[in-house]
Amino acid sequence: MVKESMIPGQVHSRTATALAAVERAMAELRRGGIVLIRADDGAGGLVIAAESCGPRALQRLQGLAQAAPVLVTTRRRAEAIGMEIPPHIAGGMGETNKPITLDLPDGVPVDVILQPHESTPADHKGATARHVALRQLSRPVASHAPLIAQTAIELAKLARLLPAVVLGPLSGDPNNKRRDWARDQDLIYVEAADILAYEDTASRTLQQVAQAHVPLEGAENARILAWRPSDGGKEHLAIVVGEIDPTEPVLIRLHSECFTGDLLGSLRCDCGVQLRGAIAEIAKQGSGVLLYLAQEGRGIGLVNKLRAYELQDDGFDTIDANEQLGFDADERIYAPAATMLARMGIQRVRLMTNNPEKIRGLERYGIEVAERVAHAFPANGHNENYLRTKAERAGHLL
Repeated sequence: MVKESMIPGQVHSRTATALAAVERAMAELRRGGIVLIRADDGAGGLVIAAESCGPRALQRLQGLAQAAPVLVTTRRRAEAIGMEIPPHIAGGMGETNKPITLDLPDGVPVDVILQPHESTPADHKGATARHVALRQLSRPVASHAPLIAQTAIELAKLARLLPAVVLGPLSGDPNNKRRDWARDQDLIYVEAADILAYEDTASRTLQQVAQAHVPLEGAENARILAWRPSDGGKEHLAIVVGEIDPTEPVLIRLHSECFTGDLLGSLRCDCGVQLRGAIAEIAKQGSGVLLYLAQEGRGIGLVNKLRAYELQDDGFDTIDANEQLGFDADERIYAPAATMLARMGIQRVRLMTNNPEKIRGLERYGIEVAERVAHAFPANGHNENYLRTKAERAGHLL
């Protein structure tokens, strides 16, 4: 029987306040509002998500900012739209997706940074009408506040929006007066440090909030445990089959939710067969746990996954498509999975996976992977390129 252990008591008020502030900021970005981000050193900026930036919000930001607004996106997105990035701005090999700042001249629409790429990888510099607008963007410039730019992009990603924002610079705030000013201007205020720590912090506050016996086809002795962070954010599930003995390595599968594959039976991926195959294998071996994680599209969300599919239809593979949109190839973290396992008293696992990063991800958070259990299925004719890319470019053991 799995029993939850190490359940925290009342969440520390500072943690709860920080999580709530980030959640409010995410919601404000999604609805096209302005968010004020302040760093510990006093740097600050006003931020609107590029994909929800309307003319009225942009006009208001221009009136509140203390310098001309700039466009901030990721290095990969800037390169995808044809920007030549000087080495002193691009950074080193370890900064492959650092934020890039672009001047935003009057008359250049913000959404020029968002439009899907118009050509195939073999012809990505072909002249189009869109490039006329892109050429009006100046060469990338050094950010006045790199941490604010980085944090603004991270906030957009957390909100499951494209990683591109309009940033209105603010002067330094050594006396920490920005919170009061934001309140006077009816702006959402959030600390940069809280945004950057959000995913780990939310993971640490996960608590089991419900469980029920749910007979599954081929695994009638299954229970589903629901987990929720203290801010009421993304919920994750644990599907427990049989009786778990945490004194022995437990058979585990980490499965990122996939609406198209799991529910609709999409043939573009192998998610559906992996989900059902994992439950069948756990039932066959007598017991185990499948963690169903709220990480659609390798962590970019369903809408952005569909955007990536559109790019794949134009010839990009699954990794390049994500990067064309400005994301990393894989945006997932495994802190939620590690927290759930630890709270169920599970510290050693036999992990069903073909992805070495999942092994490293669990071990990074203190879960010992005693054995990797292979978990591969044949291609179906529609996902051959997808599986080949995972093996050749992402290092999956297929």
